[in-house]
Amino acid sequence: MRGATVCAVLPLMEVRSLLGGTMLVSVPYGIYGGAIGDADGVAVLLDEAVRLGESIGAKSVELRSVTAKATDWQTANRHATYRKALPDTVDGCLAALPRKARAAARLARDRHGLTVRFGDDGLRPCWRFYCGNMRRLASLAYPFSFFEALMRELPEVPVVSLFEYQGRTIGGLMTLMFRGTAMPYFVGVDERYSRLNVYNYIYLTAMEQAVADGCGVFDFGRSRLDNEGACAFKRNQGFEQQVLQYQTYWPSGASPVSLTPSNPKFAMARRVWPMLPAAVTRPLGGWLSKHVPG
Repeated sequence: MRGATVCAVLPLMEVRSLLGGTMLVSVPYGIYGGAIGDADGVAVLLDEAVRLGESIGAKSVELRSVTAKATDWQTANRHATYRKALPDTVDGCLAALPRKARAAARLARDRHGLTVRFGDDGLRPCWRFYCGNMRRLASLAYPFSFFEALMRELPEVPVVSLFEYQGRTIGGLMTLMFRGTAMPYFVGVDERYSRLNVYNYIYLTAMEQAVADGCGVFDFGRSRLDNEGACAFKRNQGFEQQVLQYQTYWPSGASPVSLTPSNPKFAMARRVWPMLPAAVTRPLGGWLSKHVPG
């Protein structure tokens, strides 16, 4: 504060992890975070974050900044984000895609006959498809209660969409909405139908619905730079890559702890995870996700 004026803000949350110890993260389970405001105010908040981390014995203080703000914190360029402006009309969404992406989406819709339906009643099947997708990727899926909380607590209700082929539901997507920006956050597809260009169709319909709802920006979210398949898909949809400058402060005496999927310590677990049945990975992944702040 400067008098009665707020000059900077830093959302910071404490995460108590069995794997990584106590951490301060801005913000967990999200793509973006860090401090915003004028330079002097941001500097004060960063100093306070360091003091707070030291006082509670945190192993790390992490800022998920788009651009680095702390001059003496470690910067890790491991992720990139993808955003672009949406066209003014629903009909313009298909035309705005690059040629190959446009052809794939049209093939899915016109030749394969994929259809989409929207509604909150699709939340549980959408979550199940998402869990299956995360299991195949050897990643942890958030519990269904987390999805329910998003639907209940977010100021703008997420859009849930299900995708059908010949009367069978084959995929789902949850898109978060905030101040004119659509963010397709959780997705999953029955892998038996991936040959039908389902993902191209999914994101085309997400863009069309976003325009219909008055959104002007489509935020494709982050991908790890070492996941070239995901990065290439987003670039092929016409999105430019922006590397995120996440920063971490390690308090005195703390040993750096990496909870990223690329950590060699998780290699065996990641090989085994896709082999486990969904009855195991869903509840176990939901529990473990509380200790890995996404």
